[in-house]
Amino acid sequence: MATIHDVAKIANVSVTTVSRVLNNRGYISEATRAKVYKTMEELNYQPNEIARSLLRKQSNVIGLIIPNVSHPFFSELTNYVENYAYEQGFKMLLCNSQMDPVKEKDYIEMLKRNRVDGIIMGSHTLQVEEYKSLSSPIVTIDRQISSDIPYISSDNYAGGKLAAEMLIHKGCTKIAHICGNLGLRMLSNRRTDAFQAVMSDKGVESIIIQTDMNVFDQEQYELIMQRLLEEHPDIDGIFATSDIIAGYAVKACTAAGRRIPDDVKIIGYDDVNAARWMMPEITTIKQPIKQIGQMAFDLIMKQMNAEPFEVDNILPVSLIERATT
Repeated sequence: MATIHDVAKIANVSVTTVSRVLNNRGYISEATRAKVYKTMEELNYQPNEIARSLLRKQSNVIGLIIPNVSHPFFSELTNYVENYAYEQGFKMLLCNSQMDPVKEKDYIEMLKRNRVDGIIMGSHTLQVEEYKSLSSPIVTIDRQISSDIPYISSDNYAGGKLAAEMLIHKGCTKIAHICGNLGLRMLSNRRTDAFQAVMSDKGVESIIIQTDMNVFDQEQYELIMQRLLEEHPDIDGIFATSDIIAGYAVKACTAAGRRIPDDVKIIGYDDVNAARWMMPEITTIKQPIKQIGQMAFDLIMKQMNAEPFEVDNILPVSLIERATT
């Protein structure tokens, strides 16, 4: 494998000149720059990115830690973060924690060793102190862990309120809410807070069912729905905390002979692409996933550049009505 010394020797320049070309530092004539690049191409020379980042004190790489890359919300978020970062001249390291605190900690250590410029946290299985100890800029998604670390979330309370009010408006009299595990203390729990407040205010009978701690384990969703319909066959409204859970609700109701939306009305949350692929298409609360991804990157940049930034970043949601209501 060619080294920087090989490039310098064949290009008949100093190692320092090659280094300046690589890092765009100091004056280098266009002729010399072209000669160095031509030599690197001929030798198939690959610069040592870690060494270059040490010199520049910037790696142009960010880390993204998510709990489940196969989940549509996080796959779409990842796509927006990566594409936007690339447009700004940055690369992204993707870490799939699978809700495993040991794995999440290993990934954090790996990102630190690779001297990433910042970390976007979409997975939060570790204690808050683990995040606070990071020296790199950090942004969290759907969890507030400190008064000085910026976070981004959709307006979860408004979303829960929209869903609950719509189901009541549509005539539902016994409504189930299937949510993530409330013990995780995520900002998404505010969807449940709003749902409960509306049900109480309107005097509507309701049921709340939590997933287990691994909220993204889809195998449990089918069992939850089967049990719900067996124990409460008179359910006529369902508010699911994700479009994926709403999809399982559609499947279970159809299998039980419950017509949608005539017998049961269903609302999801996120507005991932899959919500439009389902038959019937799912009514949902739309999170601005693209805006969340782009804002997460921008907040990393603002911290890197010592620019002012907002700690609390709550983005508006909207109700998208489709065939399940």
